[in-house]
Amino acid sequence: MQPKVNPMQPTYILLLIAAYFVALILISYFTGKNANNDAFFKANRQSPWYIVAFGMIGASLSGVTFISVPGWVEASQFSYLQVVLGYILGYLVIGTVLLPLYYKMNLTSIYTYLENRFGTYSYKTGASFFLLSRIVGSSFRLFLVANVLQIILFDALGIPFWATVTMTITLIWLYTFKSGIKTIVYTDTLQTLCMLIAVGASIYYISDDLGIQGADLISHISNSEFSRIFFFDDFKSADYFWKQFFSGAFIAIVMTGLDQDMMQKNLTCRNIKDAQKNMFWFTIVLTFANLLFLTLGVLLTEYASQNGISASKDDLFPVIATQSGLGVGIAAFFVLGLIAAAYSSADSALTALTTSFSIDIMEIEKRYTREKQETMRKLIHIGISILLILVIISFKYIIKDESVIAKLFVFAGYTYGPLLGMYSFGMFTKWQIKDNWVPVVAILSPVLCYLISGNSEIWFGFEFGFFIIILNGLLTFLGLILIRTEQH
Repeated sequence: MQPKVNPMQPTYILLLIAAYFVALILISYFTGKNANNDAFFKANRQSPWYIVAFGMIGASLSGVTFISVPGWVEASQFSYLQVVLGYILGYLVIGTVLLPLYYKMNLTSIYTYLENRFGTYSYKTGASFFLLSRIVGSSFRLFLVANVLQIILFDALGIPFWATVTMTITLIWLYTFKSGIKTIVYTDTLQTLCMLIAVGASIYYISDDLGIQGADLISHISNSEFSRIFFFDDFKSADYFWKQFFSGAFIAIVMTGLDQDMMQKNLTCRNIKDAQKNMFWFTIVLTFANLLFLTLGVLLTEYASQNGISASKDDLFPVIATQSGLGVGIAAFFVLGLIAAAYSSADSALTALTTSFSIDIMEIEKRYTREKQETMRKLIHIGISILLILVIISFKYIIKDESVIAKLFVFAGYTYGPLLGMYSFGMFTKWQIKDNWVPVVAILSPVLCYLISGNSEIWFGFEFGFFIIILNGLLTFLGLILIRTEQH
């Protein structure tokens, strides 16, 4: 079942996109005055912690959460909340262990730690794995959103998918090229607000149509067959509580604490205390936000069942919002949330990728004069934008069925796992390693992980699910033990 729009909707959607983009440009204008590389990379270390905390919600949720999590409820109920509870433990580790380390070392790129601890090969390997992870992960997210916008808007206007993607990335480049992370700290705040308003409005429209009023919503959700949270029945299942919980903790550590994109925002705070306050409040709001998306998932599933709508997974929310007859209101809020999701993940990813490639790979701060550094950063920013466009367009022919969020997290298990192993080894042992062997270990670990995971149900009757990230980190850790030296 594909969503259709009436002839008037494309005009309204275009006006909404235009208004939203004007708001982003205005933010860029006011934050981009007297911008330089220090503003682009670190926002001059002057960001208010509460602005950073709220803005990080949008970057964490993205279009994946906005579309995929509600669509997951029919098959997985509230089991995803087990992962979210694990996030809380992960964010505690970030706030008490990783952030103090980063601030103590006064880092711009967090992967500089690996150079100080192990050497150049480890440093380049860690940065390269981040670049690979973020390019693919961010492209997954933006592909999902661009595909939905294509269906509900641009197909009707005769605009091809490649043009949609190119336009989207070009707009993002336009409002980030001057001051990068300094602008994004504030644009993320607007995007988070729009996304949360969108999900709240969607809950209101659908619950009202289902005849669920006010306080009855909480009891309705708690009594629903789809709201089961805890699964302790079968430890071999991917939904098993402890497997989901610890996977969530490690996913938070690697996809936030070891991710230049997310940590770059934290490192714009004035000091470590502000950064820790930011992480504390971010955790609370993010948990509440995920609960809202799961609540929406229950309502969407019930609405689809009652109205004979066959859409499921990633199609469920878009189809109901644009085709169900609930009115222009829910369609407008859906598009608003979708646009916010698209920009909130892609703009910060573009800036973080530019930062990491500039600092870690090109080493512009070591190789060039201050004036040349800015020129190189701008060229890299353009290059990363073009690369994202090409990768997203290629995904049009690769992703066909499985929920994008599952693909994103599974892929992250393979690409962030080596980072988890390297940082754990560096922080919890005093051993030195044969630095030039690190790339070999970092590549072999995900390969072995893939082989084990692909055959685990046959060999052990065990389904790894998100737990794969822990196995990957462990294999990397063991590999580093094998290449350790006698030096301390």
